[in-house]
Formats: sequence, structure tokens, C-alpha cells
Amino acid sequence: MASTVAPDVIQLWEAFKADTSNQELRNRLVELYLPLVKYNGERVWSRLPDGVELDDLISAGVFGLMDAIDAFDLSRGVKFETYCVPRIRGAMLDELRSMDWVPRLVRSKANKLNEAMKALDAKLGRQPTPDELSAHLEISVQELDRMIHDANAVGLTSLQKKWYESDNSNDIREIDLLADKKGEDPTRSLQKNDLMRLVTKGLNRNERLIIILYYYEELTMKEIGGTLNLSESRVSQMHSSIVSRLQSQLEGRRREFAA
Repeated sequence: MASTVAPDVIQLWEAFKADTSNQELRNRLVELYLPLVKYNGERVWSRLPDGVELDDLISAGVFGLMDAIDAFDLSRGVKFETYCVPRIRGAMLDELRSMDWVPRLVRSKANKLNEAMKALDAKLGRQPTPDELSAHLEISVQELDRMIHDANAVGLTSLQKKWYESDNSNDIREIDLLADKKGEDPTRSLQKNDLMRLVTKGLNRNERLIIILYYYEELTMKEIGGTLNLSESRVSQMHSSIVSRLQSQLEGRRREFAA
């Protein structure tokens, strides 16, 4: 150990190396060098895209630190800080690789494709055609299609990706911001109900059911007739009569609907 290391730290190391099964001494060493893990974790994390948690990097770095503590040789006269940092960073990078499900070769091709597109765009002043792009990359159009297909996987986004944290500490994730295209718009639902009440106002029971079953439940005339115990032709006649009456009633309120 270098002479700059405090005597009590040297004694701690010597005590641990004399009894490597002593978890208390091991934990004290981990606590002593934990700031190194946090410092390197923040440096790595600052260069990463959104979606990577700093805590995950620090957790991986702690495992790297513990491995370094176990493997460190006091007799070599090397500062532990110098020895452990590559192991800490290596553990963090291993964690990042395990989190990245896209194969490294695919990501490399995606980067190469992106650089080629940028270069040709700057040169031509427009987006390159597939033929121009394949010629620039010196590959066939078929190989280019496969490269583009593989590159699309790199751009996939995790639905658990965090956008920001709200005031009540509930993280806002990608999935929370996606529109539910299958969900019904509550405003549209209210408007639909209001229109149904307006249209069916003044109709008797059978007339109201014909309008609701035909326009809202989308039943056929035959199905409505079976429900009301009427013939299909009778339902059709009643429907035509109802529509004619409604058109006359609503004609006078056209300005109201336009507003």
C-alpha cells in the first residue's frame, strides 16, 4: 500500500486479509470505498440515454467493488483505488450489456446505416434512395432491406421508460402517455346519450326500441322484429315513418345543432 493510505485503513485491510470470512470487516471496506462506486456510476450514467437507472448501475458497481476487495493483493503495493475502478466500471458495463437485448452486431449495423444516411443526406440535400444508399454501403438492395429491418429493433422503446417524476413521487412512464385507441371518449359518449334522448323523445315504446336497436345496437330489421314480435316488413314500415317524423321535428332546430 502507498504511504498516503491512513494507518487505520491499512490495519483494516490487513485484518480482513487475515480473515477473509469476516463479513463485518468486508462490509466496512465496502462502506469505505462506496463513494468510488457512486462517483463512477454518475459518470457512466451521465453519458447514457434515458431509461437507464442510476441505482442499477450503482448496484452493479457494488458487486464489482466486492469482487475487487476479495481479489486485491496487499503485497503488490498498488493503491486499491487504482485497482478497483476498472472492476467497478467493468461490472457496470456488464450490467448495461445485460439490459440491452439488441445484439451488438445489430446495433453496430444500425449505427453504420444511420451514419450513411446522414452523409448522403448532407451530400445530396435530400433523403437518399435505396439504390444510392446500398451503393454507398457497398451492399445489395436486398442486404440493405435486411439491415433496415434489423435496425428497426434498435429503436424500440420500453413501455416502462420514465419520462419524469410527478410531485407525488409516482413516476410517469411511457405506457402512461400512450393513447388508448380502444377506449371510448367520455365526451363523445355523453353527446351520444344526449342525442339518443333527444331523438327518442315523444316516441312510444316500440318506436323507441326500433331506433335504439337499429342505430345504437346495430341490429337488423329481422332481428328487431324477432325482439318485438313483429314482422320484418312491419318494422321497416315503422322505421320509415319514425325517420320521416324525426326529420320534420329536427328541421326546425337545425340552427341549434349548427351552433
